[in-house]
Amino acid sequence: MTTLTQLASWQALEKHSTTVPHMRELFKQQPQRFSQMSTKACGLFLDYSKNRASTETLSLLFDLAKESKIEEKVRAMFAGDVINNTEQRAVLHTALRAPKDKVIKVDGVNIVTEVHQTLDKMEKFVYSVTSGEWKGFTGKTITDVVSIGIGGSFLGPKIVSQALRPYWSGQLNCHFVANVDGTAITEKLKGLNAETTLFVMSSKSFGTQETLTNTLSAKEWFLTQGAMQSDVAKHFVAVSSNVTKATDFGIDASNIFPMWDWVGGRYSLWSAIGLPIALLVGMDNFRALLAGAHDMDNHFANTPLEQNMPVIMGLFSLWYGNFFNAQSHVVLTYDHYLRGLPAYFQQLDMESNGKSVTLNGSDVKYTTGPVIWGGEGTNGQHAYHQLLHQGTALIPADFIMPLNSHNPLGEHHVQLASNCFGQTQALMQGRTFDEALAEVRNASLSDNEKQLIAQHKVMPGNKPSNTLLMDKLTPTTLGALIALYEHRTFVQGAIWQINSFDQWGVELGKLLGDKVLKRLTDSTETEDLDTSSNGLINLFKQQKI
Repeated sequence: MTTLTQLASWQALEKHSTTVPHMRELFKQQPQRFSQMSTKACGLFLDYSKNRASTETLSLLFDLAKESKIEEKVRAMFAGDVINNTEQRAVLHTALRAPKDKVIKVDGVNIVTEVHQTLDKMEKFVYSVTSGEWKGFTGKTITDVVSIGIGGSFLGPKIVSQALRPYWSGQLNCHFVANVDGTAITEKLKGLNAETTLFVMSSKSFGTQETLTNTLSAKEWFLTQGAMQSDVAKHFVAVSSNVTKATDFGIDASNIFPMWDWVGGRYSLWSAIGLPIALLVGMDNFRALLAGAHDMDNHFANTPLEQNMPVIMGLFSLWYGNFFNAQSHVVLTYDHYLRGLPAYFQQLDMESNGKSVTLNGSDVKYTTGPVIWGGEGTNGQHAYHQLLHQGTALIPADFIMPLNSHNPLGEHHVQLASNCFGQTQALMQGRTFDEALAEVRNASLSDNEKQLIAQHKVMPGNKPSNTLLMDKLTPTTLGALIALYEHRTFVQGAIWQINSFDQWGVELGKLLGDKVLKRLTDSTETEDLDTSSNGLINLFKQQKI
């Protein structure tokens, strides 16, 4: 494998990165820049004109993608090749949204058939609950769902359910639990009625520590509310591969939904992991979510690199991280329903590309995944946007906004849009000293004071951003948006020559946590670890009430 930094396109980009003019100048040089540097796909519109990029920059970035054999790697993923080389697995979250007539084989089995069998099973289950056919142990219908998971089994369903709040049927409320902190499950159970509550436990092994602990506590609560062990099957279902453990727990085998090794947790919301979503918005809307993602899959797989939305976004992120030392990337959602999306993209990107070893096991010699963070506009404008505009760090930004609101109240949405577009303009152009001085020219200040204030009002600009728009936030456009970021993440990892689909850093924390747990629960003083860990463990034991 040729080292990335040895590629001719990489070396050309290194030289070129010092020659790109300020974006103010780029817009002067390129009057048609907006139309030339924007694209549409799958109900989304991407304006990438406010990037530190000339036509030469784009050409070199696409050369890097080609020299890195992106198109070949994309085909390998969609074909089900074993691209997760450390776990010897295919990577086929795209198969979860493939149409029924598609054939994708893993070990000789057409997995699309299994996927649609599971979707049909989900549909029957969702109908039985939402229609009132499903009854609790006292004969009452279900009113509340408690979804218990961790990582992708928690965050994806929670964020998507939150984003699709306008599409909730109104028949159910849903409560999400992930944290093993006892306060989390305790607070969720307050006010719930065991007779009308359904628990959805999501764990491939049915043994994930946090998820199992929360589920056992939920079961204990359930049994203290007048239910019996035989009633568990009416109030607990599972998304798991471990049928034996689930049935031993008391779950009916017919209410266990499958998970597959070829889907990583952070890519799993499209599967039965998305059962809480389907319960809230109905299977028609859940299938529309899948359809939107499938549209983006087709776009990613079949569109030339120069018009390919995930490729463009992935290349720009790499451009800033590797050639301008950008250590983080901010996602700013100008829609209240999308307020949780930055956290979802954070997990997607950082768990995938937070790697320091290449596919062949050698140390990475360049920056890989950035810190992903963000929040809801316009709230952030009165907080961390100060750092974006005048801080010393370069932080590329993505602005996401629907053109039409689900709640068109007075002038609210037009003000929201004005803030969104105004922020991208301000980041791009900044404010020069002369412009700042002109603003205070008529103020009742001395010349020295005017000079000082003007200096503090200078903003360098040239801060890059993408703007993603959609006509309206729907299940279809949301599916396309999430799939866009999935593929954007893949593009970067493929170029960086890393495995974006394992997570050994997560596994190490779990392993050591299990060992510490054993020491925390025995009665002897711990002395066999490092002095800090020994001290913390012994202090916990001494102070535990």
